[in-house]
Amino acid sequence: MNTSGRRHVRLFSALTDACFREKYTLQLLLKDAIAGVTVGIIAIPLAMALAIGSGVPPQYGLYTSAIAGIVIAIFGGSRFSVSGPTAAFVVILYPVSQQFGLSGLLLATLMSGFILLLMGLARFGRLIEYIPLPVTLGFTSGIAITIGTMQFKDFFGLTMASVPEHYLSKVAALVMALPTLDIGDAAIGIVTLGMLILWPKFGLRVPGHLPALLAGCAVMAIFMQAGHPVATIGSRFHFLLPDGTQGNGIPPILPQFALPWAQHDGSGLSWSRVQALLPAAFSMAMLGAIESLLCAVVLDGMTGKKHHSDNELIGQGIGNMVSPFFGGITATAAIARSAANVRAGATSPVSAIIHSLLVILALLILAPLLSWLPLAAMAALLLMVAWNMSEAHKVVDLLRRAPKDDILVMLNCMSLTVLFDMVIAITAGIVMASLLFMRRIARLTRLTEVAADVPENTLILRVNGPLFFAAAERIFSELQARAGGKKVIILLWDRVAVLDAGGVNALRNFIDALPENTELRIAEIPFQPLKTLARARMQPVEGRLSFHGSLAEAL
Repeated sequence: MNTSGRRHVRLFSALTDACFREKYTLQLLLKDAIAGVTVGIIAIPLAMALAIGSGVPPQYGLYTSAIAGIVIAIFGGSRFSVSGPTAAFVVILYPVSQQFGLSGLLLATLMSGFILLLMGLARFGRLIEYIPLPVTLGFTSGIAITIGTMQFKDFFGLTMASVPEHYLSKVAALVMALPTLDIGDAAIGIVTLGMLILWPKFGLRVPGHLPALLAGCAVMAIFMQAGHPVATIGSRFHFLLPDGTQGNGIPPILPQFALPWAQHDGSGLSWSRVQALLPAAFSMAMLGAIESLLCAVVLDGMTGKKHHSDNELIGQGIGNMVSPFFGGITATAAIARSAANVRAGATSPVSAIIHSLLVILALLILAPLLSWLPLAAMAALLLMVAWNMSEAHKVVDLLRRAPKDDILVMLNCMSLTVLFDMVIAITAGIVMASLLFMRRIARLTRLTEVAADVPENTLILRVNGPLFFAAAERIFSELQARAGGKKVIILLWDRVAVLDAGGVNALRNFIDALPENTELRIAEIPFQPLKTLARARMQPVEGRLSFHGSLAEAL
């Protein structure tokens, strides 16, 4: 991710670069409008499905796409990103919503926004560069597996008194509930999923989400005509308006301002509640940062433009701080919607703003119709999202061609994500990948003989590779074994790029262990090792240690 020359933090960077620093014409606005409408059509059903998957009523997903989508587009650093609820968050948000309710989820979202804002101000935008591919692939695949498993209940219309929290217990409960399968829900889910799979093969530019939902609704109409009830958004979710009006499905009103912790299930704001929500908020912020920066990198590759990584984190932070005051849950840049935005011809963040305005319009006009959407069809949408998110082809390719260390890291991250949570998986994955990488680099450091006409009591060796803590002890132990009986040992360091405190300590131990009347001469020392030796105050010792500029001088 190249951010050279763009280190300063600047608000509205993507918007000002696209619409003010470059000439923004009516033709470009038309392109953005077409792209925004296209992405909006995709976002409306997905936002509702993701909200349901997160354990909250579907309108809160629409509020997220509407409010966070606009705010992040204005303040963010990627001109093509479209933000809103994403599948990756479902595995984090669902437990929070079940334990703390909607108010707890909104408060955690607010806290995660503050953490993201601090990360952007601290210029952590290059964070994504330090997360290895096997770690990213492992936890995203693990999240996809978890999301896919969570959809089986609605997809097949299973009757379950409660859904266990832990994955293995959840799978066992789903298997036990299979006899309660509802033929109507299963038929709707299968038809919707089949349409989603087959639609791209037709080569039409219309997004497949809309025809798939229409196909699912057609199957629902057949079953309802035959007197077979089907679970819909309207049958499961209910709302109460401020004037006391009750209704089913989605309320046809704009998002209302309210304190996140003061929602109808809220238990107020307290320090103990903030402490309890802090781990989840940190997980949301970390995942939001990773996903938004990954999305920006993908879009850079598609368009040739460069994003502002720190500004993108700031935009994501502000969006997640503003959105909860209007009922919005956690949002980040959505890779699939953002890629569709680019393919539809977007030129600036205006397309993301138009996408959010379309979502608001759908809230006001289409709410009664959206309430008729079958839950099995929404589950099918999320199953397709989970499959795309898993990037199965990359997983298979890595399993077939990558080094064993990378395969081990990916499988470890995947299993930890499924069985525990994403933060544990990423932490363990990065630590494991770092240790394996250090072992790999340490093995590259070796001693080689230098051909020279020298007396028998003199040994000349070259150190190839970094002398850091993971390699230094082995190198000096090998040197000690090869230096038996020699009076002069000359080490060439011209290929030692790095020397750390562990290397200095191993060098000192080697010198202390040298026999009497044996001298170590180190020659051709590069700048970094020389600087490290100077900071460690390694001084020449008469008859024991000396430093030289060249091999000839050492001889």
